[in-house]
Amino acid sequence: MAYSGDMLMSVLNHSIEMEDTVPSSVFVGFTAATGRVPESHHVLDWTFSTIPLPDLNNHGSKYDKMKTILLIVVPLIMGLLIVLICFLPSFRRLVKRKKEMVKQKVDIEIRSRTAANVPKMFTHKMLAKATHNFSKENLLGTGGFGSVYKGTLKDDPPTIVAVKKISATSKQGEKEYFAEICTIGRLRHKNIVQLQGWCHEGEHHLLVYEYMLNGSLDRYIGKQFLDWDTRFKILTGLASALLYLHEDSSNPVVHRDVKPNNVMLDEEFNAHLGDFGLARLLQNDDSVTTMLAGTPGYLAPEVGFTGKSTPESDVYSFGVVVIEVVCGRRSKGIMDENSLVDYVWNSFGQKELLNCVDPKLESEFDEEQAKRTLIVGLACLHPDSTQRPKIRKVVQIFLNPDEPLMDLPESRPGAVYITVSSSGSTTTTNVESKSAPQLPSLDSSKADDVVLQCDF
Repeated sequence: MAYSGDMLMSVLNHSIEMEDTVPSSVFVGFTAATGRVPESHHVLDWTFSTIPLPDLNNHGSKYDKMKTILLIVVPLIMGLLIVLICFLPSFRRLVKRKKEMVKQKVDIEIRSRTAANVPKMFTHKMLAKATHNFSKENLLGTGGFGSVYKGTLKDDPPTIVAVKKISATSKQGEKEYFAEICTIGRLRHKNIVQLQGWCHEGEHHLLVYEYMLNGSLDRYIGKQFLDWDTRFKILTGLASALLYLHEDSSNPVVHRDVKPNNVMLDEEFNAHLGDFGLARLLQNDDSVTTMLAGTPGYLAPEVGFTGKSTPESDVYSFGVVVIEVVCGRRSKGIMDENSLVDYVWNSFGQKELLNCVDPKLESEFDEEQAKRTLIVGLACLHPDSTQRPKIRKVVQIFLNPDEPLMDLPESRPGAVYITVSSSGSTTTTNVESKSAPQLPSLDSSKADDVVLQCDF
């Protein structure tokens, strides 16, 4: 198609006029039909219809954005996958531990409800409120496995309790917690601290006991004064508790940690044996083989060698408590020079046993009763466990002034008698020494290969 010069000028002029309104990138087209005959056309007017064209710049921007997103997302996903792969074992262990904790909690609930008939399960929030968030003002004492706090439950009427908080960092404390629920929970005796309830939430392990107004016996030996009748009542109550554990309960129990700190006193100074975290059921065996457990100074000498706790070893610990209560002072270790046990035994041999009685009593005590009590204490401390009296005999002597006493040598025997089982047979080893070594903790399964030695 041919255009005249005027037509082109008109188009150019019109383009110039629309320069401000028409975008710089436009296509303008004309169509005409002439047939076979040449014609001349003049454009007098036109109407634009716009057609959007692809934006090449915008297309590149979208590509850049997609590229940026891929550069960020792909490494992020890969990183998450790597982290997931690395931490998957830990996550699985965490889930498994969580399941075990839930299972343990359910198991504790079932076993404690069945065996202990626990009156109430407490929440941590409830016990925290009762103890003012376990404040120092409410702290009653601290032991190897945790602390004990005084708490007030908002019952009707309000009830004062002792809340034992097991240390969260102590695995042995967790074992003590479970042992105490399953052991003390099933025990019902007037001279045993009663378990009121428990709490097990996450890492929180709490035990709730009846509150003892006068604290532990430890507060009074050589410190605060107790008259003779009160001392004798405490020892009689403690002996009754051990008799129940050893012989009268449905499942005999060895306490393994009889000492003044674990003897609690109520408002009338009645003795209540507590802290059963180390206690073990005897079941069908007459001894409990464990790692060395207990408090030095109260452990029977044979336990240090064999690792076996027995009712006789509990009787030995009771004997130490008897001597301390009557004499009004703490004993040194039995292997120490000039120990309290040596002093009492020597006084017995010299017929001066009353000289051992606490001078704070100022002779205001039953002399015959005091003598008999000291003789019972010495008999319980015999190095030969087979020569120690049964706890039932002790209770009978305390309750009946006419009950015959046991025979004692005038001086403390200088030997340890240890029963060793070998190939189905039982033998008793008499070991003597002039030295005073540290008592070793040995596995009883290796007792036949050990040369035992100690000094008294």
